[in-house]
Amino acid sequence: MCGTVEGMGVRAVVERLDDGWAIALGAAWRRACGIGEGDAVQVSLAPEGPQRGDLPDDFRLALEAAPRAGAFFDSLAQFYRVAYLRWITATKRDPALRWQRISEVVGFLEDGIKQRPST
Repeated sequence: MCGTVEGMGVRAVVERLDDGWAIALGAAWRRACGIGEGDAVQVSLAPEGPQRGDLPDDFRLALEAAPRAGAFFDSLAQFYRVAYLRWITATKRDPALRWQRISEVVGFLEDGIKQRPST
């Protein structure tokens, strides 16, 4: 996730904490921002990287047709999502190759593979 805490930029992982959710802000980060432990702060967070709605229709529909692959794609860090998306979109001039790559990516995702194996 990325966003702000008291207007200061932050990238963080939202984690389960007791009966709620939280992001960990280290002591050095808090000191630099003038925030003390336990202070009430204004937080604004948004997901990073391409989300399902940002994907080309053909790839988005393929993920919707394969729920396990779609769920795994959604769980990936933006680096992995962007890499898969770039590999697919690099085929704009060859529709057959594009469909082949989409199929391969869906297969990798269904198998829980974060990154396309190098060939």
